[in-house]
Amino acid sequence: MRLALPIMGGMMSHTLISLVDTVMVGRVGVVPLAASTLVSAIAHLPLVFGVGLLSSIAVLTAQAFGANRTDETGELLRHGLVLSLITGIVAALFPIVCLRPVLHRLGQPPEVAEAAGPYLILFSVSLMPALVAHGCKQFSDALKHPWIPTLILLGGLGLTVLFNWILIYGNLGAPAMGLNGAGWATLLARFVVMVVMISYVMYARRLKEFRPPRYRAPLSWERFRGLLHLGWPVALQHLLEVGAFAFAALMMGWISVEAIAAHQIALTCASTTFMLALGVGLAASIRVGHAWGAGQRLRMRRIGFGGIVLAATMMGTFGILFMSAGRPIGALFIDSPAVVNLAAQLLIIAAIFQIVDGVQVVALSSLRGLSDVHVPALIAALAYWALALPLGSVLAFYFGMGAQGMWIGLASGLGAAAVLLTWRFHMKTA
Repeated sequence: MRLALPIMGGMMSHTLISLVDTVMVGRVGVVPLAASTLVSAIAHLPLVFGVGLLSSIAVLTAQAFGANRTDETGELLRHGLVLSLITGIVAALFPIVCLRPVLHRLGQPPEVAEAAGPYLILFSVSLMPALVAHGCKQFSDALKHPWIPTLILLGGLGLTVLFNWILIYGNLGAPAMGLNGAGWATLLARFVVMVVMISYVMYARRLKEFRPPRYRAPLSWERFRGLLHLGWPVALQHLLEVGAFAFAALMMGWISVEAIAAHQIALTCASTTFMLALGVGLAASIRVGHAWGAGQRLRMRRIGFGGIVLAATMMGTFGILFMSAGRPIGALFIDSPAVVNLAAQLLIIAAIFQIVDGVQVVALSSLRGLSDVHVPALIAALAYWALALPLGSVLAFYFGMGAQGMWIGLASGLGAAAVLLTWRFHMKTA
């Protein structure tokens, strides 16, 4: 918990940016809210792919820390910074080059696709500083110094709120830019966070012993290959999971504008609580990595299953909140009664899969601490694309259950992933 709490705060800051944008853009209208949903669904794909790829920085740094190899942590910082920059640039270019030209071909309402174009460019550019900052945080978290990076990210959240207030609504003499104002606000805030985060990992006194003697020494392809070998299956797993939710969002647009708006509200709430379980999972991954580096097998098992129980309890509590306060929660986002009613129904389903969502992310993260990443990626492919989406689409369109049917399918996929990943961690540590 000492490690998980600040990591939770840092992960919450990422989701709270989307939550803040959803709330503040929702006050402008249903179409801007639906457009921001579309952009979040498609532009988050390269973001989560990059986050998964850079997770290898934390795992390998934790293992080096557990083995008392400070020379290796310095090399991981140097190579991790370069990898973070390259990943960020690619993640920023992909939505602009590959996705923006086809926005009108995704089956969305024309007014939604039109509004989403400029916002997609601004949001995409902000992915580069976001991923560089994330790479720095991965390094510091793995060395048991998570608080300062977390405070930096929370400061960036405050900047986003301030810039949104100025640029969306036209305060302090600025023009009222609506949805595009939210894009500029996110971009500016993330650049500030990146600069501060790089300065911290390069100059903070508490990280001095873990930094490299020279930053400009020749780089090693072997270390890059080690980072990529561990990171790409995690990136693929992230892409498969979030891609399933993104495709579900596209199918919501085939139903109605109200469906996609309600989906965004429910998904934003579920993603916000998921960040807390993810914080527990990342802490478990780092702690398992420490134990792996020290060769303490029994400790690895206690850490993993302790994290699973903690996450399940936490997510069950949020599930009760979603079931009992769905309508008031929906009303916080938008004034449309139809959207609020549908969002409340989706939150009931979200409450049911909260527990299995927490279990699967901690089991997955614990396996990552063991450098076990290839089979979990296969489990994700089966759970989300062979079960969740086919079942959800059949329920939504063939049986006429609409948005609720799609969410039942997603919940089934999460449940299958939770069972399979927990069983694999049990077998790997038995």
